[in-house]
Formats: sequence, C-alpha cells, structure tokens
Amino acid sequence: MKLVRGIYMRGGTSKGVYFHAKDLPADPSLRDRIILDIYGSPDLTQIDGLGGANVLTSKTAIIARSERTDADVDYTFGQVMINEPLVDYRINCGNISAGVGPFAIDEGLVPAVEPVTRVRIFNTNTQRIIIAEVPVKDGRAQVAGDYHIDGVPGTGAKILLDFAATGGTLGKGLLPTGHARENLSIDGLGTFDMSVVDAANPSVFVKGADLGLQGTEPFQDILNDQSVWDKADRIRGTVGVRLGMYPDLDSFLRINPTMPFCILVFPPIGYTDFVDGRAITPDSYDIKGIIRFAGAVHRAYSGTGSVCTAVAAQIDGTIANAVCAEAARSANVVRIGHPSGIMDVDIMVEKDGEGYRILRAAYGRTARRIMEGYIYLKPWADASPILSL
Repeated sequence: MKLVRGIYMRGGTSKGVYFHAKDLPADPSLRDRIILDIYGSPDLTQIDGLGGANVLTSKTAIIARSERTDADVDYTFGQVMINEPLVDYRINCGNISAGVGPFAIDEGLVPAVEPVTRVRIFNTNTQRIIIAEVPVKDGRAQVAGDYHIDGVPGTGAKILLDFAATGGTLGKGLLPTGHARENLSIDGLGTFDMSVVDAANPSVFVKGADLGLQGTEPFQDILNDQSVWDKADRIRGTVGVRLGMYPDLDSFLRINPTMPFCILVFPPIGYTDFVDGRAITPDSYDIKGIIRFAGAVHRAYSGTGSVCTAVAAQIDGTIANAVCAEAARSANVVRIGHPSGIMDVDIMVEKDGEGYRILRAAYGRTARRIMEGYIYLKPWADASPILSL
C-alpha cells in the first residue's frame, strides 16, 4: 500500500491531519481522493480512517512555503465531509489555523526565533493574510503554558492569531448584501430579520429567539432540536445562493456544506456550560452565540466565527450589535459566550467612508502536535467518487 506523511495536530478546539503540499498529488481530484481515504469518508463513523466522526475532528490543513512577499507560508484548509465524498475548501477554520504557525516552525518552513516567532500565513481559501505569534523555546514551537481555552482540557502556550486582514473574503466588503440588517424571505419558513457579515468567513446572524430558543436551554436539548437546525440550514443556504456561492437551495441542502455559517445570537443571559456544567453568568460575557455549519452545531466556538461575531457586534445596526452588551459595541474586547464557555476577541473596527474597516481582530488559541508518521492508503482509494458543488 502507498504511504503519505502527515502530522496529526490539535489546533484550538479542532484537530486533523496537517500535510506538506509537496507530499500530496498536485492534481486536485486525486489529492481529494487520498484525503477522503485517509479520513475514512464518506462514512458516518469514519471507522476506516483517521476522522473522528465529528465536524470538529474531520478537518485538514495543506501547507507550503510561500512565494508571496507578504507571507511565509501558504495554507489551505479542508473540511472533510463525513457523509459525502467531498472536501470543502470554501471556508477557513480559525482553530485549525492555530496549528499552522507551530507546524511551519517545527517543519523548518520558517526560522525559529525566540521567544516569539511571527508567522505570516496566506490562507488560500479566503485569499487573506493571518498573522500568528507563536511562542518558541529551544528552536521549536512551545507547547506547555498556562493559557486555557474553553472547550479544551488543561492549558498550553498561547498562540495569538490576528485576522485583521480577513474582511470581505467574498470581495464584497464586510456587509456583502449592502445592508447591516434586513428581512429575508426563506422558502417554506416565512420572513426572518438577519444580518450578513463577511469577516474571516461569511456568516448570517439571526436572533435565537426567532428560531424558538431562549438561550437558557441545556445545550444537549438544543442539539437535539432538529427543527431549529433545519430552519438554520435553509436560512444559510438561501443566503449562500443570494451571495452567488451556490446555484440553488436544493444544491446546498443536498450537501449541507460549511459556508456560510448561521450564527444564532442572544443577549447576555445565564446558562450552563456544556462541558463542565458550570454556571455562566450574564455579567461575564457580552453576547452569546451558537454556530451551525456543515450539517452540525459547534460544541464550542469557531475562531473565524468569533472574529465575525466581534466585528458584527461593532457595526451599527446589525443583529449582533443589537443584542450584545452596550459597552461591547465600542470596547477593545468582545467576550463571546458559547456552549463550552467564553471566548475573548481583541477587536478594533472603524468607519471607513460608507463602510467599515477592521484594524484588529485577534484571539488566543493553543495547539499541539499529537502524532506524526506515515498513513497507509487503501489500494482502492483512486476509484473513490468525488462530489462537487
């Protein structure tokens, strides 16, 4: 059987295989066949591969030294679909992004500089630059530290990621529909009040109350309420069609891909942490969010979703701006409550003529290398079907 080298890493609240681009075929179709084979997709258990049967553990990163003058490495993110033969490259993952800097340092793609190495990452999915500040010790990315992120046990070395340059990934600005807030008719559901914001990844914001949620329900009950998520998928699919990302709603629903996110937002309200069962009090955060993507619900909060939420909270008139704590609308930090706890985003957004511009959108993550080695490919991998949108 053929072998492919890979490094299995956790980045933030996600994990997956990180590859050197040179170790994968240049042909996109063959590359995706191999990645699907490695993860054991399509199969709901991913039993015959490295996938964890969860959208947070079925992700991949492909990395190469960059030829750009403004970047050190090129990074392509892939969401490996579980029940479809598809690797979705339409989106970036802010958590998997956290592992790119340490990978680049440890694999010799950038020189290690102590105590912190600044890695300029060009994300090919969004065509935007991310800046990672990675602690370094003895020539390698530091793993041990005292920084904790909700949704991951223990602590690690803090990696700071700045997404300030990731506004308008679709080329239509931070408000790609031209409106901070609007009523949109959803076939079969009626009209919903929503905001579409494109920072790090395009997202549609809807009040959780408009989908029948108060925000205080046990997260497991929310997960099990399929009627809520069917509505959320139709909303984000309709927005995706409107933005020109998909030909029609049926095409979107057939695959239920990653983008755009549908983010249900709530004002600060008391609820219980899904992971530890601790009480999250209304005064400890500024806005609560739950993210729907790729036919699943995020158990914590995505890095790109946190950037988009913080940006939206500081744009006048958006749904997020309306429900967040008043002080957060102009603060330098937005604290986001999510199912597994709280996430802080350092944020600075300023008006720029008729629109807005991101000056800073940074958050802390941890990452670590779990395993490295060679992955055996199934001999029939090249015959696997590939699904395209």
